[in-house]
Amino acid sequence: MNVSVALLLQYEAVARREAVPLRATLEEADRFIAYLSAASEHRAIYFTWRPQLTDPNDEFILELAVSAGASHIVTFNRADFQGAKSFGVNVVEPRDLLGIIERLV
Repeated sequence: MNVSVALLLQYEAVARREAVPLRATLEEADRFIAYLSAASEHRAIYFTWRPQLTDPNDEFILELAVSAGASHIVTFNRADFQGAKSFGVNVVEPRDLLGIIERLV
């Protein structure tokens, strides 16, 4: 998995916001983000091609995927990532990714 500072900050905000409804502590949310950060490849983004997507708040994810040379973006929000095709990045839902992995094994 590839991450950027912007993506880690978004993950941290969501993890901390959802911790209490999920009956987790903020410390547990922070430990999860620390693990995610340690287990991921960190990418610096030095270029942008904005605008490419329908939602400007998703642009940094496409930039990360292109910077990382990723073949896929995994999201439930496929509709906002139509512009990814022009960069050779496929957009799939998590269930689709599981099928791809299954075919590879």
